[in-house]
Amino acid sequence: MQEQAASAASSLEKISQDQLEALVRLHNRFIDGRLGGRRADLKNTDLTGLSLKDEDLRQANFMGCVMVGMDLSGANFQEAALYACDLSNSNLHKTRFVRADLRGARIENANLEGADLEAADLRIGGISDGNDYDAGQAVNFRGANLSGAKLAGSMASKADFSDAIMAGANMSQADLSGAQLEGADLSGADIEGTKFKGANLKSAIVTGVETSELESKGVDISHAITDKNIGTSISDMDESLGQMIETHKSWVESAGKSGEQLDLSDIDLRSLQSLKMEKMTAIKALGAKFFGMNLYKIELQSAVLDDSDFRNCDMEEADLRGSSFKNTNFAHVNMKGANCGSLLFGEGSGTKRFSPTNFEGAKLRYADLSGTQMKGALFHGADLSYANLTGADLRDADFTGAVMNKVVLDDCQTEGAKFDKADKPVFKMGGEESEN
Repeated sequence: MQEQAASAASSLEKISQDQLEALVRLHNRFIDGRLGGRRADLKNTDLTGLSLKDEDLRQANFMGCVMVGMDLSGANFQEAALYACDLSNSNLHKTRFVRADLRGARIENANLEGADLEAADLRIGGISDGNDYDAGQAVNFRGANLSGAKLAGSMASKADFSDAIMAGANMSQADLSGAQLEGADLSGADIEGTKFKGANLKSAIVTGVETSELESKGVDISHAITDKNIGTSISDMDESLGQMIETHKSWVESAGKSGEQLDLSDIDLRSLQSLKMEKMTAIKALGAKFFGMNLYKIELQSAVLDDSDFRNCDMEEADLRGSSFKNTNFAHVNMKGANCGSLLFGEGSGTKRFSPTNFEGAKLRYADLSGTQMKGALFHGADLSYANLTGADLRDADFTGAVMNKVVLDDCQTEGAKFDKADKPVFKMGGEESEN
């Protein structure tokens, strides 16, 4: 994405913040009907990193612009032309796009929390007049935060919302026919009258959503997470979690001679909301649902958590050493400063062994892994697309077969790390690029 944006930007006219503000002032006069006003026409302009925060850009023309990393929070783009624009990684918090033309736009990994896209045109679009946008490009919201956004009546057929956070969004009467919603969080969303014909909802979260309308229209939600198939709630168990943890601690401290190992396999723990700083060393929790929970500084060393769901969790500074997370979903997780290094067992030189943290086949897309300790960790076949690994310790880690699409690897320690030769990443250190 960054390479594409850079390529597009290189062929476009670039303007300064002062020049942009001057154009906005003239546009405001145009909107108000005052003498000397002129509609802002910024077609095919590079606006990377600039700010239009809280500005009134109604009916302005931004067609084909590169608007990556901009602060557009609170701006009003009502009925504006944003055809085939690249707004990736921009701040669109509470931005208004009512009836705006966003066909073919790229809005990947952007913050659209509380944005208003009511009746916006989000259908396939593209430009073929010489810039780098392909004709027929679908609107790309992959990994974007659309929490509480208004999409009512929007035309978003075939749009890509993969891994997007759409919790509480209003999508009533919207057209999402053929849309890609794989891994999207639609919990609590309003989908009354929404068209989902041909949409991909694999592994989407649709809890708190009235799904009967989907089922009556033949939409396949068999692979989505619903209120019906979420698993047993922790609140429905015969024994309280506190009691089970105490029994588990006895099992750990006695090396299995007393107590019992805590097994939370297939349990839905979300009703607890928080396990902050809890000590849960060596638990078993295959296929458990933790998503959205506060797991700050949780101790989960030497645990088996394969196939579990930690999407949108706060796991900052968690201790995950030596645990197994095979095929686990960590999309959008906050794991800043977590310890995912190897765990040492045994004391004598002949009995010492290291157990690495295992993320084989795990999904870590859009995860914040900055400052994590991952020395010796295993990532065979894991998907780290768009993950932030800034300042992480990756020494001796094994990324063989991992998907490393657009991973941020600035200032990482990578001595002894293994990467596929074909996908050898480029690291940024002190502003300079160098190959590992």
